[in-house]
Amino acid sequence: MKTTPRKNPKIGPLPTEHDTLEGAHAEAEWSPLREVMVHRPGIEMIFGLLQPYAFLYERAFSFTKAVREHDRLRSALEEEGVRVRTLQHQLLAVAEARPDWARRVRSQIPRIVRYTGPAEMVRHSRETLRENLGTFDAETLFQILLLQPSIRLDRRAGFRGIAPQVALHTPLANLCYLRDQQALTRKGFVLGRMAKPQRRLESWITGTALRGSRAPIAGEIQAPGTFEGGDFLPAGHWALLGVGDRTNWSAARQILSMPLGYDKIAVVEQPTHPLLPAGERDPMINMHLDTYVNLAGHDVAVGSELLLKAARTLVYRSRGARMVRDGSPTNLWEFLSQQGVSIAPLSTIEQMSYASNFLAVRDRRIVAVDVDRTADRVLAHLAQGARRRPDRYGRLYRTARRELTDLRDSGELFPRTPELRNLRISIQTLPLEEITGGYGGAHCLTCVLVRSGCASPTIHD
Repeated sequence: MKTTPRKNPKIGPLPTEHDTLEGAHAEAEWSPLREVMVHRPGIEMIFGLLQPYAFLYERAFSFTKAVREHDRLRSALEEEGVRVRTLQHQLLAVAEARPDWARRVRSQIPRIVRYTGPAEMVRHSRETLRENLGTFDAETLFQILLLQPSIRLDRRAGFRGIAPQVALHTPLANLCYLRDQQALTRKGFVLGRMAKPQRRLESWITGTALRGSRAPIAGEIQAPGTFEGGDFLPAGHWALLGVGDRTNWSAARQILSMPLGYDKIAVVEQPTHPLLPAGERDPMINMHLDTYVNLAGHDVAVGSELLLKAARTLVYRSRGARMVRDGSPTNLWEFLSQQGVSIAPLSTIEQMSYASNFLAVRDRRIVAVDVDRTADRVLAHLAQGARRRPDRYGRLYRTARRELTDLRDSGELFPRTPELRNLRISIQTLPLEEITGGYGGAHCLTCVLVRSGCASPTIHD
């Protein structure tokens, strides 16, 4: 099946919608979580499983179980009092409230759906598509965006009529990881521009839903900038912004110029993993900031000590309407310590098993991956890499294997660590060992819409 990236369609002015998001903002990662948006995985994920590497997955996994895990995450958030919206529902609501939006999308369908084959068949098919566009409802339009189908028409010997063959041009197999297309700040959303062509249409889709719902837009990343939301962590009057494989310096400079309301932004350069040989890089090990560090409370971070100490960090402070460099480069461990943040360290196997990819629902209360269930899958995948490239992954694999054995023997595998107990972090763990195969846990699977209330020190038992 052919999979080639497409250019984003241009729709023009975007509509409003009755169920608005005009109050969307986030004070800090630990501020009370009020609303999120998710996308329940559909058939588009199956195409990613056919070639995990090409579709940016870590490993193959069970689609059926992944969908059940996603449903369980949604239920867990609703039990915590969080309103959960779906991307599909938001887009359908926008279309219902503003029929002109659906008309604009319909006008782009002939650019998305391509026909090839005998000239007369192609001409007739294009005409028929245009005639039928008015009958396509919003659900049909959404599925066309997800799958990006094209049709080859042919006549085969022994086959009566036309023999159609369908090709999908880069189905949006990663859309359920709804963190990355944008980031929510104190002043509204920064709409991203995905680094990988396989995902670039996603930010256009989520941006359409947010704009159509009247969400405040603080800025939008323009080429050549690339920015993904997993590289942004708000912390009240300061924030962390990662740069590396997915978010580049062009986007970082654009974000630093936006009026986001922060006194200080620490730009964190993606570190090379210290357990890889000198000169070797594997950016997928710590793809985004939230894959190796996260904020569980107003004075608590959870992260990989190895990576935090290796992550070069440049601090920018607000000077009037500008953010300017302040002081000498430091590392992320030192920066967090200077902010009065205690750090609960993660081992390599815990970090690679998505321990830091949790979602805080309030100060010191998080929904996290059950690392004990996920670690074996991660370790097995790492073992495959070590067998193929022992020079590259051998040391990393041996370290992770030893750590897992030791932590299980001691009963201190995340989240059952003495540091988290001492810091009084309340944790709900979820079985997400399948869906993390696409490189993301609870944090990556959610687009935060509203975090409101106190972002100042609060202790929850």
